[in-house]
Amino acid sequence: MKETILVVEDEVKIARLVRDYLENAGYRVLTAHRGDEGLALARSERPDLIILDLMLPGLDGLDLCRTVRRDSQVPVIMLTARADEADRLIGLELGADDYIVKPFSPREVVARVRAVLRRARGGEPEPEALRYEDLELDVAGHTAAVAGRPVELTPTEFALLAAMMRAPGRVFSRLQLLDQVQGEAYEGYERTIDAHIKNLRQKIEADPRSPRYIVTVYGVGYKLSA
Repeated sequence: MKETILVVEDEVKIARLVRDYLENAGYRVLTAHRGDEGLALARSERPDLIILDLMLPGLDGLDLCRTVRRDSQVPVIMLTARADEADRLIGLELGADDYIVKPFSPREVVARVRAVLRRARGGEPEPEALRYEDLELDVAGHTAAVAGRPVELTPTEFALLAAMMRAPGRVFSRLQLLDQVQGEAYEGYERTIDAHIKNLRQKIEADPRSPRYIVTVYGVGYKLSA
């Protein structure tokens, strides 16, 4: 069965271009040109991934992402202009898995969709669970818990935590973490890791401002405290 991609983009030409390339890549594609229409489709069709423009009539992309994240961990890729760095970081902090800067290559969109879906699927299930102190990850079941308390993680957050739990004490640069979760590191995108780490800390740390698990190594990157 084909995976379904929902493209929410108010520029009709861009939406059609992205749809055509994704359909040629083998995906089923739904399109919406307003945020409220996109939200309705997200709820009724339950797509496997959402591509979401930030500037939308009816309901903007940030509000749409925030609403979707209340009851779903569906992967989200945001479309943004390079000048909107603040909005881009806000989008990641709301739970978006990735972003693509306009203007973009349609082939890049297909590549990023494949990468995000690949880490959402998690590849071949691993039989063993990952454990570190009070943290537990069931890789095959894609579930996480802290001290027995279930925690909902996006595919990117799950992949980041799994990478660090496999090597406690190892210091990862931002580019190395990007490579771990995406399969390739895009230069200029490494700062997105900061937003994902912030989200992770909010979910797994008792005090995110004084983290016990994920420690910042200033000037280098992050590590799971050993």
